[in-house]
Amino acid sequence: MERTKSHNQQDERTIELFAELGMPKNLAKTLLYVSQCDECRSVDIEQATRLRQPEVSVAMQQLMDKGWIKKRDLKKKGKGRPIHIYKLTHPLQNIIKNLEEEKTKEIDTIRNDLTELKEIVESR
Repeated sequence: MERTKSHNQQDERTIELFAELGMPKNLAKTLLYVSQCDECRSVDIEQATRLRQPEVSVAMQQLMDKGWIKKRDLKKKGKGRPIHIYKLTHPLQNIIKNLEEEKTKEIDTIRNDLTELKEIVESR
C-alpha cells in the first residue's frame, strides 16, 4: 500500500491544472495520490498530501460519489473501526477523459448562451 513514486514538480503542476479546471485542490491532491498507489489507507493519503483527516474524508467521499474510487474495509484485530482501503476504479487517463467531456459540455453551454444573448440584444 505504499506510494509508487515521490512527490515532484510534475505532481505540483498536475494538481495546479486540475485546480484550474475547477477541481478543489484537496480533491486533486487526493486523486493524484490514489492514482499512484495500487491501494492506500486514509492515513497514507494524509501523510503524503499533508491534508488533515477531515479534508481527506471529504475528498474521498467526493471521489466515491463520482465513481472514481472504491473503498473496502480491512478488519482490525480486536475491537475498533475497520481500516478503509482505497483504490481507483478507472485509470487516471479515463478520469481525465471524463473530466474533458464534462468541461466540453460546459464550454458548449456557455457558447450557446452567449450566442442567444447576442441574438436577443441585437434584435432590440
